[in-house]
Amino acid sequence: MPTVLRTPRLRLRPPTPADDDFLFALHSDPQLYAHAPWARTTDRAISDAMTQLWRQHWRDEGFGYFIVEAAQCGAPIGVAGVRRAAAGRLNLYYRFAAATHGSGLGREAARAAVVAHATEWFPQYVVEAVIRPDHWPSVRTAEAVGMVAVGERQFDGDPPEAGASWVFELPRIARVDDLAAALREPLLDLWQRVTDAGGSVGFLPGAPRERIAEALAEHAAEMTAGHAVAVSLTDPDGSLSGWGWWTYTSNPLLAHGRWLYRFMIEPARQGRHLGATLLAGMIGAARRDGAELLELGYRSGSGLGDFYALAGFVEVGRIPGAIRVGPGDFRDDVTMARRVDGSPLVYDGRH
Repeated sequence: MPTVLRTPRLRLRPPTPADDDFLFALHSDPQLYAHAPWARTTDRAISDAMTQLWRQHWRDEGFGYFIVEAAQCGAPIGVAGVRRAAAGRLNLYYRFAAATHGSGLGREAARAAVVAHATEWFPQYVVEAVIRPDHWPSVRTAEAVGMVAVGERQFDGDPPEAGASWVFELPRIARVDDLAAALREPLLDLWQRVTDAGGSVGFLPGAPRERIAEALAEHAAEMTAGHAVAVSLTDPDGSLSGWGWWTYTSNPLLAHGRWLYRFMIEPARQGRHLGATLLAGMIGAARRDGAELLELGYRSGSGLGDFYALAGFVEVGRIPGAIRVGPGDFRDDVTMARRVDGSPLVYDGRH
C-alpha cells in the first residue's frame, strides 16, 4: 500500500514531528472554524497530542491523515485522508490553509485519499464525512468525491445548542461472485441507461433490452463457471450506481491476468468521481484475487483513454478501424494494460 500519493498539483505524505508547527497554525486559525468555533485548537500541547495520535495511527494501521504539500514548492498547505472512526467506519477529513480556498485543491486531495486508500484498500469499511450545517464549500468537496448525504448526528464534544452535524457517506464497493435474481433487473436498468447515454458498454443507443439481457445472461454463465467476477458500486440507500466485470481464464499461461469488461456508471451520477472510485475498487479486488496484470479495451472517440491513464493504465495496442459504430464511422480498438502493483510495463523484446 503506498504511503505517498501524487496528483497533478499535490503530494500527500504521512505527518512527521516537523509538521507540528504547521498543524498548530492550521487548527488554530479562526478563519477555518467559522462553522464550529468551539473546535478550534488554541492550546499547543493539545495540538501536539492530537498530531502524535495521527502519527501513531500511521504506525499501527499503515494509513491515516496525510500532510498535503504543493507539488511545485513542497510547502505544506493542508491535511486530507481517512482514519478509523466508529466500528466499521473510516472518517474522511480535509482542512486547508485559508489562502488555498477556492482553488479546488481540497477536492483534488480528498479524491486522491479516498480512491487510493478507502476504496482500493479498505472496501469493507464505510467512509463518512461529518460536516457542520451550511458549510457549503465542505459539502461541495464531499459531493465531488462522490459522497451522498445520509442524515444527521450529534457528536460528542459539540455543544448541545449547536445541533447535529450532517453526515455524508461514500458509495460502497462489493465483490459479486453470483448474479442473484434480485440484482438482475437493477443491473439491466443501469446497463440500458448507460447504453442509451452513449456509454461504451457493448451496444449502441436504442439497443433492445432483450439483447442486453442476453449479454447479461452470458456474463452470469461466466460467473457460474468461475471465469468472471463482478464488482458493484451501490449508494448508501442500496441503489446501484456502478458495475464492472473482471474476466479471466484457467489457462496457466494467462491465469495471472484479468480483463476489464462492461465498465459502467449511472449517467445521472456522472461528474461525481464514481468512475474512478469503482475502478479503484476493482483494482483492489483483482489484487486480493492474486492478479498481477490488468487489461482493458475501449473504442476510440469515447474519451476513455485519458480516464484509464489516470488509474495507471497505458496504451499497448491499437487496431485502426476495427469497430464500426455506424455507416462510414469506424473506430480504433484500443488496448490498455497496467500491472496491479503499479510497476512499469516492460517489453521483453523477443521475437
